[in-house]
Amino acid sequence: MINYNKLIFELSNQDRIGYSLPKQRFTDYNIENLDPSLARQTELLLPEVSELDVLRHFTNISNKNFGVENGFYPLGSCTMKYNPKINEEMASNKAFRNLHPLQPTNTVQGALEVYYNLQTYLSEISGLKEFSLNPYAGAHGELVGLMIIKAYHEDRGDFKRKKIIIPDSAHGTNPASTVVCGMDVVEIESNELGRVDLEKLKAVLSDEIAGMMLTNPNTLGIFENDICEITKLVHEAGGLMYYDGANLNALLGKVRPGDMGFDVMHINLHKTFSTPHGGGGPGSGPVGVTEELSKYLPNPRIKKLEDYYYVENSGEALGQISSYFGNYMVSLRAYTYIRTLGKENLRLVGPYATLNANYISKALKPAYELPIQGYCMHEVVFNGLTNKDTDVRTLDIAKRLLDFGMHAPTIYFPLLFPQAIMIEPTETESKETIDDFINVMHRIAIEAKEEPEKLKQAPTKTPIRRTDEVFAAKMMIFSYKDYLEYINNRG
Repeated sequence: MINYNKLIFELSNQDRIGYSLPKQRFTDYNIENLDPSLARQTELLLPEVSELDVLRHFTNISNKNFGVENGFYPLGSCTMKYNPKINEEMASNKAFRNLHPLQPTNTVQGALEVYYNLQTYLSEISGLKEFSLNPYAGAHGELVGLMIIKAYHEDRGDFKRKKIIIPDSAHGTNPASTVVCGMDVVEIESNELGRVDLEKLKAVLSDEIAGMMLTNPNTLGIFENDICEITKLVHEAGGLMYYDGANLNALLGKVRPGDMGFDVMHINLHKTFSTPHGGGGPGSGPVGVTEELSKYLPNPRIKKLEDYYYVENSGEALGQISSYFGNYMVSLRAYTYIRTLGKENLRLVGPYATLNANYISKALKPAYELPIQGYCMHEVVFNGLTNKDTDVRTLDIAKRLLDFGMHAPTIYFPLLFPQAIMIEPTETESKETIDDFINVMHRIAIEAKEEPEKLKQAPTKTPIRRTDEVFAAKMMIFSYKDYLEYINNRG
């Protein structure tokens, strides 16, 4: 057996105490009346550490993490924009923080007003009639939107419409959400320009099509300029159009999905509207619909009567898809972001994000292969190095970027190109920061030709170098006890 005290990351030492409660505190509770079944049957195994050990441990872990406040974070498709501190101040306000969702509505009028106003703002921004803030994330919003499409057809007695058209340039969670909703995926290939192929779309349209999911701009960062024709074709076939809002940041203030002909959409508040995300949360994926579909939005619903805000539960709704009202603090941050920018500045987000991405596209084109020519929107996708003679791959480029204090872009996605590098700079980055990134990328291209082994060994300046990501995903080791169990089982 392995002694866990000998492991370098295990700080526990027997009888070491960080903090203890006064013994008299426990006399305040009559433990004799507790149900015996609630008592532990085994000893509670907790690390025995001092307060200083704990403080240093978590401080050191935090210093090893990388976020948008540490450096350039061009993670494509995820829109990792800066989160203004005023958002955090509002979310930390005890007047909001100490609320409970079961309080009487007359005691939470301010919170309900935030919800109602945010719903209204999202409707104006998107061009759709009504929103629900209840879904917890983008994929959750996708599922809810598909459930609405399904309910719409079934209410009309059209039960054979169970197919959803999804382009190969769609956001990655679209097929999974479709299957979870009990519907079938019909994939169509993009044309040579990276857009929806109208002829291939026409070929799959039938009376079995429930709708089409579309990310616009798509995951290649390209705007679907045939969008009005696409929505027209799907509607004529009896289907509905679903807009994946993952890339809405590119259109903010310039184009509205509702005006393009979309019937349902979700918005990632944790992308477009600057609330923190990563590591699984927190997220929020509000769903918006046309007036015809608004009755299906999930309960509870926030309504307004004159100057009073109240909660409504409708019998025609899908039901309840989240506990209470979704992630309230995420909504509060997004509300603050919108109010802080105002309508006039919100209109600049999409253009600045698009300008930054095209600047990078133009500057890196000589050294990196650009498979789709022309202008992009908020992100640009390269297919590895232009020089294919070198053995350097996209993974090596991404790892080398870490040595320069920059987070790697999204790699190997979208799946249309084998060495995909998806770069999204967002509107918040300065020209100086982007120029630094461009210079580093050119330096890496030179190293790939002259010193390829340097890239193969990268990163060299990070706390952890190259990990076995497949192993890490299959063998979740969260604590020293998990590690011990793995070592002992391995023999």
